[in-house]
Amino acid sequence: MDIWDKKKRSECMSKIRSKDTKPELALRKALFARGFRYRVNDKHLPGKPDIVLPKYKTIIFLHGCFWHRHEGCKYAYTPKTNTKFWVDKITSNVERDKVNLQKLTALGWNVLTVWECEIRHEYKHDLTPLIDRITVDLLAQVPQKMTMKIYEEIENEIMLVAESVVEYQRTPKQ
Repeated sequence: MDIWDKKKRSECMSKIRSKDTKPELALRKALFARGFRYRVNDKHLPGKPDIVLPKYKTIIFLHGCFWHRHEGCKYAYTPKTNTKFWVDKITSNVERDKVNLQKLTALGWNVLTVWECEIRHEYKHDLTPLIDRITVDLLAQVPQKMTMKIYEEIENEIMLVAESVVEYQRTPKQ
């Protein structure tokens, strides 16, 4: 038995947002501060990912522990009322996540999943450890060798010196 009538329950459920949640905004703000540029909720990709980093060919999903059944998490509980509905609903969410993951992987995207509980209490404080982990994952996607063409200015004229191509070996920051 629900503690609220249908109208009140509907009102409460309608306030649950699917995008621009506090944890999502905190994660996006922290990524932006580190210099990462991204797209948000790209509807052209399967699953309408929360954060898309095209430069790194990487997608970040920020999943709510309750809605996407984070295994072993205290927030991934099954409600006591209307249990069958919730089990079916959450199971279909998990299955949809698996299908979207397969589609994105087949399209060549790297997919990272960040769980709400990882930043639930931290978004008001410090997301540094989480952002460090994401940064390491993203930098692993960048090619290890980058080439840079050298431009030379001679008498106020810019000329390309095609023979001088310098290769840099990138080493990830520890």
